[in-house]
Amino acid sequence: MLENFSFRTIVEYLPLFGQGLVTTVWLSVLSFAGALAVGIGLAAMNLQRGRLFRIPAKAYIDAVRATPLLAQLYFLYFGLPRLGIILPELVVGILALSLNSGAYVAEIIRAGILSIPRGQVEAGVASGMTYVQRMRLVILPQAFKVTIPPLLGQAIVLVKDSALLSLIAVAELTRAGQLLASDRFMPAEGFITIAAFYLLLYYGLKGLAALSGRWLGLAGART
Repeated sequence: MLENFSFRTIVEYLPLFGQGLVTTVWLSVLSFAGALAVGIGLAAMNLQRGRLFRIPAKAYIDAVRATPLLAQLYFLYFGLPRLGIILPELVVGILALSLNSGAYVAEIIRAGILSIPRGQVEAGVASGMTYVQRMRLVILPQAFKVTIPPLLGQAIVLVKDSALLSLIAVAELTRAGQLLASDRFMPAEGFITIAAFYLLLYYGLKGLAALSGRWLGLAGART
């Protein structure tokens, strides 16, 4: 089946795949940083007692989780120019990934915050801390320790979702494989190589998640 498989062509296109891999990594890092910012804000709003903040946050989270990322990506890519907002494809892609992943990150962080014993929150109130101070000094540091493994799991999902940016001509890893397939009419070489690079990214992040789990005493530690 693979008798005509051209490893020579893959080697020839390795610089292009290398550039795509670097782009995928750093756009994923930026997107996840944005997702953390969005997630923290949404989680804080969703935990408010007043409906003024809680309902919009919940509506946003439900809307994002109920619609495909591709639809959200195209909405930003084609919709923003109609509003007079012209952004580079890469910026649109990072924005779409951040807003999408932020909804999932918000639920992870909310669960982490709710896992903090109520007594610690009450102690912060008794010591005169404001809401922002309690979140920054008491709640979020402990919540992040609990949520590191699931957050890394969400990071893996985000890296795979970044492949959709090839549809708006962002020169990331999947786009490199598409160029090989179209230039040389070798789809097997292009997409198998893409899969191999994504496997490397996946196992790297999976190993990081396992290490963090053992470090936190949450997963798989053996003595």
